[in-house]
Amino acid sequence: MLPYPILAVFLTLMWMLLNSFTLGHLILGTLVAVFASWAMASLRPDKPTLKKWYLLPKLFFIVLYDVAVSNMAVAWLILRGRRRGRKAGFLTIPLEIKDPTALTLLAIILTSTPGSVWLEYDSYDGSILMHVLDLDEEEQWIATIKNRYEKLLMEIFA
Repeated sequence: MLPYPILAVFLTLMWMLLNSFTLGHLILGTLVAVFASWAMASLRPDKPTLKKWYLLPKLFFIVLYDVAVSNMAVAWLILRGRRRGRKAGFLTIPLEIKDPTALTLLAIILTSTPGSVWLEYDSYDGSILMHVLDLDEEEQWIATIKNRYEKLLMEIFA
């Protein structure tokens, strides 16, 4: 009946704190809390299946290193200005990953790395649209993402 009873109790308490205490508000707050609890249950994603969980620290340190290097590269680009031939751009990257948790992690990794942002995922052809601040060689970006992140994520979530 109540998939998240603690959530329902606290939502009811919050309702009562925001409104005056009457029997009508108690009933209405309880109904809102129950329906919100059901809505949360329908949003609950499937549990991820980690095949090689011991590779998560490796992924963490790779991402940490890449974020630090990218921070310095973006700072250097801003401080010295843009050189001729360097431009921002969009690129489409075909992916083999199908696991929703792995796709979510890849989106977080690419967006948290300065100078790049994940814009869109096309579920029909399994590709992403990305914006890159300093897009020199498109093939190099694609190879980096596929070999550095996607391959490792596929091992972890295979």
